[in-house]
Amino acid sequence: MSDAPLAVRFAASGLDWIVPDWPAPPNVHAFSTTKNGEGGGTLDLGRRNADIVSVQQLLRWLPREPVWLDQVHGRAIIDADDVARSGVAPSPADGAVARTTNIVCAVLSADCLPVLLTDRDGSVVAAVHAGWRGLAAGVLEAAVAMMRVEPSSLLAWLGPAIGPNAFEVGNDVRAAHCAGDPGAAACFLAYRTGKWLADLSALARRRLARIGLASVHGGGRCTFTEREVFYSYRRGGEQANGRMATLIWRA
Repeated sequence: MSDAPLAVRFAASGLDWIVPDWPAPPNVHAFSTTKNGEGGGTLDLGRRNADIVSVQQLLRWLPREPVWLDQVHGRAIIDADDVARSGVAPSPADGAVARTTNIVCAVLSADCLPVLLTDRDGSVVAAVHAGWRGLAAGVLEAAVAMMRVEPSSLLAWLGPAIGPNAFEVGNDVRAAHCAGDPGAAACFLAYRTGKWLADLSALARRRLARIGLASVHGGGRCTFTEREVFYSYRRGGEQANGRMATLIWRA
């Protein structure tokens, strides 16, 4: 693999994939794909078994095949090192942690919030799939706990997700988040009777801050409104089932 920064290499290949702007250590590498592939084609990682071209495009930017998850909108986190060593398919989970070099943690999303984590020493990394259910269940807290370092030593990056002006939810979603944290109400804007606009990134930042993780970066990219760049389940249409990947590994 080239020593040039990923962002430079992506641009040279005509890709609009996203490299996190965060103060991660130099041995930590990460990026998010979009729905756009090389040569003007599409890239859909949600169809890995059917779309071999998409997989091949992705793999040439990685040191090895990612540890793919069976995502279920829960709070379970797997040890990606163990999965890679055993070769056994991981149990259902919505996050992965790795300490071994070149073990790639990955999550798929198309409106839910992908969150990347690393410590300032670059000794451990994690990727988390954080939809509203996972956030309410404590998936971020579970990932931080499995990293086994002080939360204050961690950095987080929030990837593209449905934005606060597009994510309409019901009273049940607001209640799920406010049950253990009444202050989470600030992340919901009254929209119409029984409906709210929810800010996933704000909810994630709040949960991370409550456990002592203050260095949070990213956010602000909306999968729903940026239709030329991202898949969106809520936007619907023929690409409703498409998925982007967000990945991180140690070199």
